[in-house]
Amino acid sequence: MRDVLVIGGNRYFGKRLIDRLITAGDRVTVLNRGSASPPAGAIHLVADRDDEAALNSALGDRTFDAVVDQVCYTPRQAAIARRVFAGGRTRRYVMTSTIEVYEYEDSLVYEDAVVPVREDAVDPRTVPVDLELPWHRAEFRDTHYGEGKRQAEAVFAADGTEFPYTSVRVAHVLGGDDDFTGRLDHYATRIRAGAPIAVPTENRPSTYIHVEEIADFMFWAVGQDFTGPVNAASHGLLTTEELCAAVAVYIPDGRTVFQNVDVGEISPFSFARSYGMDNSRATELGFTFGHVQEWLLRAVAETLGPDADSDWGKGT
Repeated sequence: MRDVLVIGGNRYFGKRLIDRLITAGDRVTVLNRGSASPPAGAIHLVADRDDEAALNSALGDRTFDAVVDQVCYTPRQAAIARRVFAGGRTRRYVMTSTIEVYEYEDSLVYEDAVVPVREDAVDPRTVPVDLELPWHRAEFRDTHYGEGKRQAEAVFAADGTEFPYTSVRVAHVLGGDDDFTGRLDHYATRIRAGAPIAVPTENRPSTYIHVEEIADFMFWAVGQDFTGPVNAASHGLLTTEELCAAVAVYIPDGRTVFQNVDVGEISPFSFARSYGMDNSRATELGFTFGHVQEWLLRAVAETLGPDADSDWGKGT
């Protein structure tokens, strides 16, 4: 039996990860601020992870085989975690990072071919860290999400960290009836009404992963011993047009209308730069990804739920 601590993780793929760990026989402790209870079978600790003293007090003398940090958004949070979990408190640290760390590194584009980025496109050992930025302000964190994750990775990757560490750079996640983001609903609402969908004039593709697949990946990563960043994405790229076509399958009376814009707000999952990630490192380490086209229609149906008007897939 492994002792695994999950920081945050009470919704979406985090709760699926906890379920997998418990089913596997692991003793799972969930630490959060107390706003939501963890899945049944988990031990619950309450603390604000931004309060180092409170975090130390809540953990007491507990030690863990692995820590999965689902809610590390800033270098300050990473610095606190690095101090708190030093001294043998964990044998492995898995930080949930994001595809957005590549926001400054365009995937290489050669005519119509997109070359996904590998992990070394952002080496956290070379990313500068600024702990004095207003990371405590929610608005600042939200508008600097990718940069916050880059700098958090850099804190863990710096010399002197006392535990093995990996950062899982998660592709855009789709699927599940508990998708709280509203991004697919954005498209469904507009397609149903025939309203314009704002996209960049040069609209680039991205990589995605199903909510169950990323839960599988995180569970797998807990039991591995590799370190450093790793990309987690299904095989294949999706454009906004392909994503909308999948949504439109369930809205047969709808109409998809794209509006190209050069400035101003654009729709979610539409990008002026390519967000393609190369998943070969994880594949070589032994994880088997599916292909985005294998699960896309199912993911859309799961999220739209009763709003999925089409008869597609009934009886299958």
